[in-house]
Amino acid sequence: MKALMTIDVEDWFHTQNFSDCIPKSKWDSQVSIVERNTELILTILAENNIKGTFFILGWVAERHPKLIKKIYNEGHEIASHGYGHDLIYELTPEQFYEDVVRSKKIIEDLTGVKVDGYRAPNFSITDWALDILEDLEFRYDSSWFPAIMHDRYGKLSFDKLQDLNSFKLGKTLNEVRLSTLRLFKIKLPWSGGAYFRFIPYPLFQLGMKRILRREQFFNFYIHPWEFDPMQPSSAGMKKLNKIRQYTNTKFVKNRFSRMVQNFQFISVREFIRQKEEGGE
Repeated sequence: MKALMTIDVEDWFHTQNFSDCIPKSKWDSQVSIVERNTELILTILAENNIKGTFFILGWVAERHPKLIKKIYNEGHEIASHGYGHDLIYELTPEQFYEDVVRSKKIIEDLTGVKVDGYRAPNFSITDWALDILEDLEFRYDSSWFPAIMHDRYGKLSFDKLQDLNSFKLGKTLNEVRLSTLRLFKIKLPWSGGAYFRFIPYPLFQLGMKRILRREQFFNFYIHPWEFDPMQPSSAGMKKLNKIRQYTNTKFVKNRFSRMVQNFQFISVREFIRQKEEGGE
């Protein structure tokens, strides 16, 4: 059974929760917590001999190059999370292309290794964005979250493929979807992030085991800022966004440590390698 460990490396103020109160022009003036929390994740993964995939925001890579090199030197896969954390469906294809190319170049210049993977901010993937990723020779995208309706997630026109863990698009690009828990005909989001924080860990673990038994696959994700109960706040933040950003962050470190002791994890790159070699 394959559980994928993925980390979306962005800072606290990059989330859509702050889009109304912290404009991009003020990002550089914010207190950064991305290094200390990513290093905490690296320590926990190292203690449990786990290698994962780190989807790096280009903006972060540009300002924290030593952190990116450390992630790479510890044997993890480095992938792209775009550059400016924009919702794809709010960009033009030309803007998206520029954003991805910028992120890809920064990361590849730091590591000296080709970036194969991409994940859209807020899972805001679109059909036309996949065509661009394939043109840019990405090996896979891991952005599709075919769960019940969410106000930020993107949509893909692959209704007949929703039950597949991954599948090939075009000639080279693979789609590796996020995990959902089926309840009758409803697909509940169960991959990580806020769901990992909101759902009591024993229940989350039961759901994860059920998904693994049924699908032989689970795609977990988390953000470094979710490990920090002392992360900064901002005036003017909407109540719903506060709930999304801060709820149960004090429990994440312990829950994450328990999870990586209870399950085995691999990177997305390793998952695709095994899949292509018939190792499922």
